[in-house]
Amino acid sequence: MTGQPDTTAAEEPLVRLLDQVWTDLATLGEGLTETDWTHPTDLPGWSVQDNYAHMLGTECMLAGEPAPAVDIDVSTLEHVRNPIGNANEVWVEAHRGRTGAETLAAFVDITNQRLATLRAMNAEAWDAEGFTPEGPGPYRKFMEIRVFDCWFHEQDIREALGQPGGLDGAVADLAAGRIPASLPYIIGKRAGAPDASTVIITVDGVEHAVVVEGRARLLDTAPASADVRIELDRRTFCRLAGGRWSGTDARTRGAVTITGHAALGDQILDNFGYTI
Repeated sequence: MTGQPDTTAAEEPLVRLLDQVWTDLATLGEGLTETDWTHPTDLPGWSVQDNYAHMLGTECMLAGEPAPAVDIDVSTLEHVRNPIGNANEVWVEAHRGRTGAETLAAFVDITNQRLATLRAMNAEAWDAEGFTPEGPGPYRKFMEIRVFDCWFHEQDIREALGQPGGLDGAVADLAAGRIPASLPYIIGKRAGAPDASTVIITVDGVEHAVVVEGRARLLDTAPASADVRIELDRRTFCRLAGGRWSGTDARTRGAVTITGHAALGDQILDNFGYTI
């Protein structure tokens, strides 16, 4: 976005990825009309503008800014279901009285501030253990999750406005690449695949195999045969994993091919969403 990366940034790829996704979002926002800003997205209760407000709110929180005061108890809103959702909604609600352009300006301002902070951090700070949305971990892990989250919201906005893009490249690779580690949870816990079953998920030709042996686990190499194979593209894989699309949505779009145990395949698709 603004400024030139220093030596620290050159050593930390996540700075460049955050810069890229935030720049992409800023560029996308510059072309929106006020009607575009109010367009609903796949996230219940959230417009395009609300997605930007959520992202900027997280960065404000990370910058140490206190949560804004709002006039309503956001925990009573139907789409707010947990403490993290409650914290997110406060920032979203604070921007609902602003124009889209005002929210975009605030987004650009805070992300520029955050890039300056990240570029000044040394390796020790990146390695420091602390809170992340996935449990305790190094600050680097938190920033990886920020790339993931912001890319997902960029896709939410693009889907809502019919402006596809951003499905390839380093940012998209990182975001989509975080999902396979959750496949054992999706298949074994959420979908309840039976013991001794093997499932292969193929995303744009890349196979991810899970076997259930008491607990579900990823296999290093996909076997020649499986109880069910599910083939889909990156867009569908991510919309499902992010809880944006249901299994019905994916099937209606003709974006999935199931081979083998069809009922198990549908059961997996119907329970694919795992993000908060």
